Amino acid sequence: MTSHVIPTFMTYLLIMLSVAFFTLLERKTLSYFQTRKGPNKVGLIGIPQPLTDALKLFTKEWVMPTSSNYLPFILTPTIMLILALSLWQLFPSFMLSSHTVLGMLLFLSISSLAVYTTLMTGWASNSKYALLGAIRAMAQTISYEVSMTLIIVFYLFLTMQMDLVTVRSINFSTPTITLSLPLLGMWIVAILAETNRAPFDFAEGESELVSGFNVEYSGAGFALLFMAEYSNILLMSLLIACTLTGTLLASIPVAGMFFWARATLPRYRYDLLMAMTWKTFLPISLTILLVSTPLMLIMV
Repeated sequence: MTSHVIPTFMTYLLIMLSVAFFTLLERKTLSYFQTRKGPNKVGLIGIPQPLTDALKLFTKEWVMPTSSNYLPFILTPTIMLILALSLWQLFPSFMLSSHTVLGMLLFLSISSLAVYTTLMTGWASNSKYALLGAIRAMAQTISYEVSMTLIIVFYLFLTMQMDLVTVRSINFSTPTITLSLPLLGMWIVAILAETNRAPFDFAEGESELVSGFNVEYSGAGFALLFMAEYSNILLMSLLIACTLTGTLLASIPVAGMFFWARATLPRYRYDLLMAMTWKTFLPISLTILLVSTPLMLIMV
């Protein structure tokens, strides 16, 4: 039992540290994009800044709206973080206790559950702004999950494997990234929309939603939602790296793409975003999958 618990605990601890310093890297990167310094006061050039931010959030009072649904309001941030951390069991790491043969199927199943937690945060808050943000986020996530699933299935057909460890080892010798570059671009856009990141951050549109589905959360509740979001960003970056190149270092430029998009692109229009997935991404990805799958099966 101990041999399973310790590697899993170490993995989750390292993920939380990665999330903390990933936020520092984002703040530093955005500051230089905007010709300013960013966090530089706490400790040596601001390096302990994310640790002090976490300490501040977890020691602040967690304000409960009097009209909120108390138990779901408390539990939902924790459930969202648990779902985000459970996906890391699929990541090919020496610290994990086991690997799942049908790992990518498990990834698609667990990632789809995040929609329910997002909706629950808005509903449990009993706030019109939070509920509107949750509904928008749910519609956006469900729409782009369809296209993202078809794109992932296409790349899995190239290796005929669903275990991320095996997929990574196959791609390390024969990268599949060059076989369908249009799908790669669509996958990156789908991941930006899936993680509610700029320029598709409609779930947290401050101008029209007052921070969206998490508007009623503060203190530790907001910190848990924040950690779950950034944990998913890191996982998606590693997923692209393993599936397309087999090289884990490729996740660094993919993660940097999240910063670049946030610093460069203005927020997209919501109706155009939804039209893009249903009228463009879905037909293209479905056509490529239907045409290429018989050819790959014949070759095998």
